[in-house]
Amino acid sequence: MIKTDILIVGAGPVGLFTIFEAGLLRLRCHLVDSLPQVGGQLSEIYPKKPIYDIPGFPSILAGELVDNLMEQAAPFKPGFTLGERAEKIEKVGERMFRLTTNKGTQIEAPVIAIAGGLGCFEPRKPPISNIAQFEDKGVAYMIRNPEDFAGKRVILAGGGDSALDWTIYLADIAEEVTLVHRRSDFRGALDSAEKVKELAANGKINLMTNAQAVGLEGNGKLTDVLIKHKTEGEIKKDTDYFIPLFGLTPKLGPIADWNLAIDKNAIEVNTFDYSTNVPGIYAIGDINTYPGKLKLILCGFHEGTLMVQSAFKYIHPEKKLSFKYTTVNGVNGFE
Repeated sequence: MIKTDILIVGAGPVGLFTIFEAGLLRLRCHLVDSLPQVGGQLSEIYPKKPIYDIPGFPSILAGELVDNLMEQAAPFKPGFTLGERAEKIEKVGERMFRLTTNKGTQIEAPVIAIAGGLGCFEPRKPPISNIAQFEDKGVAYMIRNPEDFAGKRVILAGGGDSALDWTIYLADIAEEVTLVHRRSDFRGALDSAEKVKELAANGKINLMTNAQAVGLEGNGKLTDVLIKHKTEGEIKKDTDYFIPLFGLTPKLGPIADWNLAIDKNAIEVNTFDYSTNVPGIYAIGDINTYPGKLKLILCGFHEGTLMVQSAFKYIHPEKKLSFKYTTVNGVNGFE
């Protein structure tokens, strides 16, 4: 039986930063994640993708951010149960939970912090009848290593941040980059959209708006994408890769059975401390929802910071919490 102060479900960036914030209050953390490594989506889906909105880092690779978070958490000696899914929770005392994983591992803690990102997720696929035929044969739904596309012809589809960011990144790596989007405006960051339009104006990428991929062709491997344009009709474009980036479909998995208040596959929380409707259980990061919610890593860091303050009072109602600055005490003073 593993015992800890805060049991964190999810070892993504928000869960990892929470270790640090909890450690400053001398609270120990144990993390459970169904993936075999820490980092969540940052490690599993896009470790080589640059991230631009982390304070103090104009640009940092997702994998590098995970490494830095682990280094920051290391002084507080967290525990990890990786490659196991959080399956069941039960109350085993007035202020104690027991979590059991799908492999039978049991962990007890007075506080559970759900930091499961999008929960279980799968990519949203475009409605192309034969797309499954070319999966791993020219069709990919995520980019783990951008160097795989060096010198290749790549067609990306989508209008969100991932599509824009990867178009910008691959413009300097791939032989040819084409971005297809079914509307003329983009859902992603305005700055990224402007950069993509500038690349297109300078002839560094092909930008096809008011268009969408409707068919794929190839003999065992993808060779062509059929694109239907609003005014120009159907266009056949040869390519090495087709990468539709339409986001992920979230599924809460077993968490949905934990008697938590759920709204559209997200856990409702109180923004005072990101507590759920079950005392002692909190939800932070992309997995929660509240009015004005923004699904940003930065916001998850903020949520985790406030959450541990409340968790300390829940665990130690008899103690007075005195907040300290690391600039005064350093990190070693909190271990």
